[in-house]
Amino acid sequence: MQEKLLEKFGRAVREQRLKRKLSQEDLADICSLHRTYISDIELGKRNISLSNIGKITTAFGIGLSEIFLEMEKTDETV
Repeated sequence: MQEKLLEKFGRAVREQRLKRKLSQEDLADICSLHRTYISDIELGKRNISLSNIGKITTAFGIGLSEIFLEMEKTDETV
């Protein structure tokens, strides 16, 4: 179950990033994270902290709830 949750979160991050035409490196720079960390998040390989979720949603200019709503949306299409 946790793997599925991490994969859904990763897909939501990727969708938001692509919507803004950001590369993984661009997003990593904005968030003060490493590019490989962003890649691992998008691949569902990282159990990301709430603090880092906050950094990412701030970079996207959205609230925390919006990224979780995006997860639910991807769940409907899978």
